[in-house]
Parts: sequence; C-alpha cells; structure tokens
Amino acid sequence: MNISQNDSILIIDFGSQVTQLIARRVREAGVYSEIAPFNNAKAAFERMQPKGIILSGGPSSVPDEGSPRAPDIVFESGLPILGICYGQQVMMQQLGGKVESGEHQGGGEFGRAMLNIKENCTLFDGLWSVGDEHQVWMSHGDKVTQLAPGFDVVATSAGAPYGFVADENRKYYGIQFHPEVAHTPGGAKLIAHFAHKVCGLAGDWTMAEFRATKIAEIRAQVGEGRVICGLSGGVDSSVAAILIHEAIGSQLTCVFVDHGLLRMNEREQVEKLFRDHYNIPLIVVDAEQRFMAGLDGVTDPEKKRKFIGGEFINVFEEEAAKIGGADFLAQGTLYPDVIESVSFTGGPSVTIKSHHNVGGLPERMNMQLVEPLRELFKDEVRILGKELGLNDLFVGRHPFPGPGLAIRIPGEVNKERCDILRKADAIYLEEIRNAGLYDKIWQAFAVLLPVRTVGVMGDARTYDSVCALRAVTSTDGMTADIYPFEAAFLSRVSTRIINEVKGINRVVYDYTSKPPGTIEWE
Repeated sequence: MNISQNDSILIIDFGSQVTQLIARRVREAGVYSEIAPFNNAKAAFERMQPKGIILSGGPSSVPDEGSPRAPDIVFESGLPILGICYGQQVMMQQLGGKVESGEHQGGGEFGRAMLNIKENCTLFDGLWSVGDEHQVWMSHGDKVTQLAPGFDVVATSAGAPYGFVADENRKYYGIQFHPEVAHTPGGAKLIAHFAHKVCGLAGDWTMAEFRATKIAEIRAQVGEGRVICGLSGGVDSSVAAILIHEAIGSQLTCVFVDHGLLRMNEREQVEKLFRDHYNIPLIVVDAEQRFMAGLDGVTDPEKKRKFIGGEFINVFEEEAAKIGGADFLAQGTLYPDVIESVSFTGGPSVTIKSHHNVGGLPERMNMQLVEPLRELFKDEVRILGKELGLNDLFVGRHPFPGPGLAIRIPGEVNKERCDILRKADAIYLEEIRNAGLYDKIWQAFAVLLPVRTVGVMGDARTYDSVCALRAVTSTDGMTADIYPFEAAFLSRVSTRIINEVKGINRVVYDYTSKPPGTIEWE
C-alpha cells in the first residue's frame, strides 16, 4: 500500500507463527502496519518510511551461524524499536550484547509467566508501575545473558532475568515475552503505547482510508484493462468484488462457479446479491460434473485443494476467453490465507497448508492477480464490507472455504456425500440461528467423516456415516477456541440430523482448539 510517510510501523518478520498478530494489534490501535521478512526489510523500510519498527519473534537461534539479522538501516534510522522474543535477542546481539542457547542455560521458558516490574519505563508509563506483577506469555529457548551498552533491566520473570529491557535515550525496547497474544492480557495496550506514546502516531488510520487508498491502487494497477473476479459465495470474494467494482465499474465481470461443493442455497443468494442489488455483471458456471469427475478417487487433502484451485483457474480462463479476454484475475485472498500457505512477502514463516487461491497463476494465463484484501484479516474485511454498504446479515456470515465442502468431507468426495453434508450443515446452522448464537460464533459447520457405524432406527440395524459438528470463537482465524454449547443444544441438533438426513446415524462434536488443530478439518 502507498501509505504516506511517517504514518506507519514496519514489522520485521523473523518467522514467528504469530507475527500477524502484532500487525493486528498495531492496526487495532489505529495505526497502519506492514510485515516484511527480514531479508526484504531494507526495501520495505525505504518504501514505507515508517515511524517505528517492531522486530518479531522467530524459530531460529540467534547464536547459530547464519541465523536471521535485522538490516543495519534499522539501527541507523534513529527510529523507536520494539524487539519481541527473538527480536529482543537479535537486537541485543547486533548492538553488542550476548545471547546464549537454551541448551547452555538450563532450558527456556514456555507458557504463562509473571513479570515483575523493577523500574519505570516510557513504554509502560501509565499502564504498569514499579512493584506490579503482570501475567505474560513466554515462548523462548535462548536467553540474553549480557545486555548491549545503553540498556537497563526494567522487568524480570522467574526464567528471564532480562525479560524487559530498555534504552530510553534511543527509544529501544526489548521484551522476552509475547505481548501480541491473548495470553498476555495487557499486551495489546503495550503495543498501542509503543505506537502512540513512543512513536508519536495519532492512531487515526481507518477502514475508510483503506478503502480510498485501495480504490486508487486498483485503478492504477488495472488502467483500462478488464478484470474477472472469482466468487466463492463467501464474504471475502464478495467484498473484493464490490470494492473493485467501485474502482473500475463495468471493466469488472464476476464469475461464480457452481462446483457442487456449495452450502445450501448458496448459488441463489449470490445471484440475488450481485444481479439484483449491485447490478454487477455476473456469469454463473454450472461445473458440478467436471469437478466431481476430477475429485473422483482423490482422498489426499492437499491434492483436493490443488485440483480445485487449478480447475477454478481453468474455468476462469475459459470464461475470460468467452468475454473477449481479460487482463486481470481478482481474488478475495486474505492475510491468514497467505501466512498459512507461505509468508506473504516471501518470508520465513512455516507453511501450514496450501490455500486454493494462493500461489500465483499458471504461466499459460496471460493475466495478473488483483488481490485488494491481501493485507486484511477477516474481521477487517467485515468492517470494510460495512463501509461498502453490505448489509449486516451478509457481512456477518461465517467464513466458507473456497474449496467448499470438499475439505469438509475427509476421504473421497462425490455428489451423494455432498448432498448429505449440505443437508446436515443447513440443519446445524438453522438451529444455531434459532438459538440466537450465530453472531457469537466465528465459524460453525458440519463435517462428513469417512467412518460408518452401526446404529438402530425403528428396530432395524443401520450402518451409516458419522457427522462431526465444529464451532469456534475467534477474532482473526489464526487462533480459535471451541464454542461451549450446552448439552441440550447438541442433543437437539443430533436428533434432527439423524432423523432428517438419510445416510447419517451418529453425530459427534469437535472439541479441538486452534492450535493444535486448524479450524477446517482439511
């Protein structure tokens, strides 16, 4: 994004799985932030001209040869710096301190810890006081064993004698704990304090500003070109399409692929929204047979995703040719999608799973990607949707994956199993809405398992499939907790599904949080 000088914070990524949460906390403070991998940070710094820098955590060991370092320009800039976990350690090492491996220090510190405030510090002035004790979240193996010149200890924990250090003259702060995670209750305020009080940023970045900036960027990127946008039926691609339409109008054509992997009545809802309400050119492609044929016999979840993504591209390519060609393909890719697939800017974060719309386009396609939501989290997309005038019922819909029901049917996918799952899922969501719980839940859905069990219905033996129910609470989709339904609710849903959906005779509830699981089953 083209953010004006001195209005942003650059986050340098050393590979932590929660680096994106730092960006969220900064944005929640009303300040725009971007993440750049350590090996591309110099270029990002020169482009952004930020007013502050945050160094993230990471899986590497600072004492190891070849471990990541911050570019020299960071410490030559004179800007405030906040180093978190690995970020603290690499700052100490590069500025003349010493870091030793946990192997030589009796192990690291993991989980909740109590931080004892020893000295005053600008970073927590007005938030914490000398003598206070605050819960924080630790996750480190290595330790700082010697401070760099100019630094003083301001807080400690039982396992981290240099848990919080500061060089007030240079506005450098190093913390061994993770303020970005929910397990550090005062962490978000600490990051906001860094942005406002230390970096001097006003905190007036808004989604209206993002909207205006993105519209200008889309116009600059597309010019007089034509764009086709792939709609999945979910909020992300819909918001992307409406934003792009606002930028370039009739240069956009939306393509909705009915691949037979949709939720109940999904196709009708999308057609009504785009044709009746927004009057956006829409092509609906009935592709159920070709997708089912391609998924026949495929059981590996990565192969499912790869096939569906590739076949989507094939459909878009065909439809682009029918309208006389297109120069760009628009997608509703979000930040968490990219982070889980591969670091958004080519950084060191570990790949968790591929996403069907992440990873570029086949070389044969003479098209470029337009992904206006690529820097946003799910809740930010909802805010943007409201900014664009989408009604609350649509904006508040639970996330739905691009590969659709295919990744909610572990094992082989076919039309029969999709129809069974569609009905069970519709019943589940209907009961959630009837109970007034829909808006309290981040995502809820049914999964059809490749397991058959014996049951008894009407004094007769059955041997049918198992349906798993999943419901989680979250703010960004990167971490999630299970929703604690009352037993009576689950019993009611189970009874309805077994009575009304032929092919299911057992219902179970998934109690796994994220991590260690992912929200979707595949």
